[in-house]
Amino acid sequence: MTTLVPRRTTTAAALGLVGALVLAACANPTDGGTTEVAATPGNETKINISPDQNRVTTGKVDSIAAEVPERIRRRGTLELVASSGSAAPLTFYATDNRTVIGVEPDIAHLVADVLGLKAHLNTVSWENIFVGLDSAKYDAGLSNITVTEERKEKYDFATYREDNLAFEARKGSGLKVTGPQDVAGKTVAVGSGTNQEKLLVEWSAENKKAGRKPVDIKYYQSDSDTYLALQSGRIDLYLGPNPTAAYHAATTGRTEVVGTYSGAGARLQGLIAATTKKDSGLAEPLADALNHIIDNGTYAKVLKRWGLSGEAVTRSEINPPGLPKTGS
Repeated sequence: MTTLVPRRTTTAAALGLVGALVLAACANPTDGGTTEVAATPGNETKINISPDQNRVTTGKVDSIAAEVPERIRRRGTLELVASSGSAAPLTFYATDNRTVIGVEPDIAHLVADVLGLKAHLNTVSWENIFVGLDSAKYDAGLSNITVTEERKEKYDFATYREDNLAFEARKGSGLKVTGPQDVAGKTVAVGSGTNQEKLLVEWSAENKKAGRKPVDIKYYQSDSDTYLALQSGRIDLYLGPNPTAAYHAATTGRTEVVGTYSGAGARLQGLIAATTKKDSGLAEPLADALNHIIDNGTYAKVLKRWGLSGEAVTRSEINPPGLPKTGS
C-alpha cells in the first residue's frame, strides 16, 4: 500500500504558495481585467485575467518541428485538449467567460510555436480528454495530467511541471493534514478519475487497516458545487491540485491550504505531463520542444506570470516513473 507523506516543507510550501498568491485587489475592469497578487511582501504582481492575454511567444525550431509526425505537419495545427472545468490558474475562462486562459494554454502555445504549428485548444470534460486521445481526435492533452504507472500502459508522457496536491479547508477550521490519520472520519471531496482520488482511496484503506475510521469521500460535478459544500460545512476538506487550491484560497479569502503532498506518493515527486496516445510519435518532439522553452527562458516567464515558479522542472522527461499502481 502506498503511503503519502507531506512534502519536506509541507507547512512552508503551503504558506509559500498561498503567500505568492495573496490577493491585493480583485478583477479591475478599468485596467483590462487583472488580479493583483503579492509575490513577496511589498512586491505586488498583476495576473492578467482578461481575454487579451499578450502571451509569451517563441520561434519555430526547424530541427524539432521535423520530428512531428507528417500527418500533423500537413494539417498545420496541433490539436490539444484540456478540461472544461474552470480551474485557475491552470485552465480557466477570462473575464469575457469565453476565452480559455491559464498556465496550461500558455505552455501549449509555446510548444506549438517551437513545432511551427498553430495551437488549437479543445476543452472537454475530464473523462473525454482520454476518450479523445484514445481515438486520435486530439494529439495531446495539457490539463494538469499526472504521470502514473497505470496511465503509462496506454499513453506516453513528456513532463513539464511538478505535481503537488493540497487539502483545502474553510478558513479558521483549525484542521491540519500531515498524514492519513488526519482525514480519518472526515468528509473529503475529490475529483473522480484523478490521481488525487486514487491517493485518497489508499489513505482511507490505510485508516481502516489501522482501526481508524475511513474517509467519507464525496464527488461533485463542478468546483463551484464543491466549494459551496465546503462553505456550508457539508464537507470538511477538498483535495485537489495545489495551484488551484492556493489560487482559490488567495483570491476568495474564505478557505486555506492545510496540507500539501507530492502527487506521486511518499517516495516520488509527482510530475505533470503532456499526454499522448502511446506510440503516436509525439512524445519526443513534445519533450524536445519543452526542453527548448526551458532553455530559452520562455517557460520560466510563463510560470512566473501565473505564480507557479515553484513548480518548475529543469528538464522534460519522457515516461519517467509515475504514481505507483495500487498495492505496488
